[in-house]
Amino acid sequence: MSNRRNFIKTTALSATAATFYPVISRGEKIFFNDLPEANTLPVGIADYTFLHFDIPQSIQMMQRLELHFMSIKDFHLPLDSSRAKIDEVLKQYRDGGITIYGVGVIYMKTKDAVDQAFEYAKKVGVPVIIGVPDHDLIDYAEEKVKAYDIKLAIHNHGPEDKLYPNPTDVYDRVKNRDSRMGLCLDIGHARRAGVDPSKAVLQYGKRIFDLHIKDVTKGEKDGQAIEVGRGIIDFKAFVKALRKINYPGHCSIEFEKDMKDPLPGIAESVGYFKGVKAGTV
Repeated sequence: MSNRRNFIKTTALSATAATFYPVISRGEKIFFNDLPEANTLPVGIADYTFLHFDIPQSIQMMQRLELHFMSIKDFHLPLDSSRAKIDEVLKQYRDGGITIYGVGVIYMKTKDAVDQAFEYAKKVGVPVIIGVPDHDLIDYAEEKVKAYDIKLAIHNHGPEDKLYPNPTDVYDRVKNRDSRMGLCLDIGHARRAGVDPSKAVLQYGKRIFDLHIKDVTKGEKDGQAIEVGRGIIDFKAFVKALRKINYPGHCSIEFEKDMKDPLPGIAESVGYFKGVKAGTV
């Protein structure tokens, strides 16, 4: 407990200091010496975190936090982008030391939308789509998974969502399908829907292709997003479960609190999660 308090205090001080320097004008890193950690469970960002920021601002924040992986959203790279636009955007991230490893969340309500999503992912050159196909499009989406050899990680969106409120709703629809059909496990939404993320990891194992990492204030519909480590999710048990299944994917922070001023909260969340990984928290 003492280690956790000291870590949070140190991280909070760094994050608070960052608020005095506008993101677009200063390039200091929040963490000058990254925590020791194994080369597993790489930490990235789900691009929805940067809804209110342009690409250069997003890159600069990631550089300050020493994050190098992102699943990109269509507000930074539209689904109908030309080849030239895709190349231009990917170059910006690549030059900033960032790898785009996935696209989404992409909502698929028609066959045309499924077609567009898979063609988009192919052009971007990523191995996974974080998507939400309507139930009646699951068969068609599976056809595209096979045709494109691109994984589809279906995202659970919490108790208010009619399609996939919790990870069980996803798993039950993909468990007997192509092995490239799986889950993007959003652990905050899962917890709000009454599902323990650690148990979900152990239960759904190899069908988990991506993670959205966040914390919540309580395990109910009205639970609110909060900095990782300040809510109710047991991150030590969660990381232990990930290591037990040898989870090979990314752990992407999706920060949904204070989205117009997210850097301090992202810094604390990243630092706490990396601390749990390294065994220092």
